[in-house]
Amino acid sequence: MRKIIYIVISALTLASCVSMKTGGQYDGALYRLVVEPLYPDGFPESEKAGVAVTATDRNLGNQYSQKTGADGTAAMELPAGSYRVAYSHISDGVSYNGSIDKVILDGVKSVKLQVKDSRSGKIVFKEIYSGGCTKYPEQGNYMSDSYVILHNNTSDTQYLDGLCLGTLDPYNSISTNVWTSVDPETGETIYPDFVPIVQAIWQIGGDGTTFPLAPGKDAVVVIYGAIDHASKYPNSVNLNNADYFVCYNTTYFPNPSYHPAPGNNIRQDHILDVVIKTGTSNAYVFSNNSPAPVIFRAPEGTTMWDFVADAGNIIQKPGSTNDRIVKLPADWVLDGVEVFVKGGANKKRLAPGIDAGAVDFSGSYQGHTLFRKTDEEASHALGYEVLVDTNNSTNDFYEREKQSLHE
Repeated sequence: MRKIIYIVISALTLASCVSMKTGGQYDGALYRLVVEPLYPDGFPESEKAGVAVTATDRNLGNQYSQKTGADGTAAMELPAGSYRVAYSHISDGVSYNGSIDKVILDGVKSVKLQVKDSRSGKIVFKEIYSGGCTKYPEQGNYMSDSYVILHNNTSDTQYLDGLCLGTLDPYNSISTNVWTSVDPETGETIYPDFVPIVQAIWQIGGDGTTFPLAPGKDAVVVIYGAIDHASKYPNSVNLNNADYFVCYNTTYFPNPSYHPAPGNNIRQDHILDVVIKTGTSNAYVFSNNSPAPVIFRAPEGTTMWDFVADAGNIIQKPGSTNDRIVKLPADWVLDGVEVFVKGGANKKRLAPGIDAGAVDFSGSYQGHTLFRKTDEEASHALGYEVLVDTNNSTNDFYEREKQSLHE
């Protein structure tokens, strides 16, 4: 699906202007962080300058940036701390992304960075609503109304048949991640050669052409409760719609608080199949503050059912007696979004080949949602909605104050 290109950053003393963007005042020493990419063959010389390299304080959430100079390198002056460093650029439809999850800065420092090239996905996440809302006019909070929206970001009809939905372990970005490690010298996160899908795999049915999705059109997948939540809680949404798909299976997930019987408008063929359940919960676990959802499908010539039937593709989670995960090949993933707790001690789960960044979420029970930006210029030129897709959710998404399905 995507070819990985490694970019090496070496030590360099750079006399360039420093542009520092911070969330507040700071008094104290500043230290130089130096970034020098080695660009892959074919990278346009004219585009090496002017690319923003960002450093985000992993504890405070403050973000700093510096554009690369004429030689393609960048340096910035930062307070001491632990940083996530990222590079992102688009050239001729190709995205170049890379990130270092943990750079400890307490003096002049140079780091090494892995950067990959990738092309935009055909079907992408448009919206992720998992944070819930208040129970107004009652007291308390409500989180049984989650959904995601998928979008056809191409000029061709795409088919949802066989498309799968899952989420990564760990469920939350601030939890211990047993699947990655950090290079002590570079701060670079080392990822496994698979994507650890936890709890279950959901799959849309069809015969291959049953569920077409036209260019620029959306498909709603209900995670919790394909009912009219808004009839009782006005801050919520109505998910009882004949066009919506729904995750619903009482054999594996019988908890009616999260998985009530679908509403009268839901079509039977829009209820997703559970390909496999690997967890023990009676409700599908989907983080309300920092999920890492992915969509994927088995390549031609195989099926997801055949894949999970191979015992070697299902493994026990280290340190757990109950949890198992599916070792999903990374190149089966069509799109994924890394969600972070804003200001939390977050840890990346998705490798840069899937999502080089992360979108911050400020908190649950506000009715807020995470929404992908629109490429206004491309949408105007092509005549249908085109979403921004750089494979870097830091650039692609923003937090929206109301769910798009809220009436």
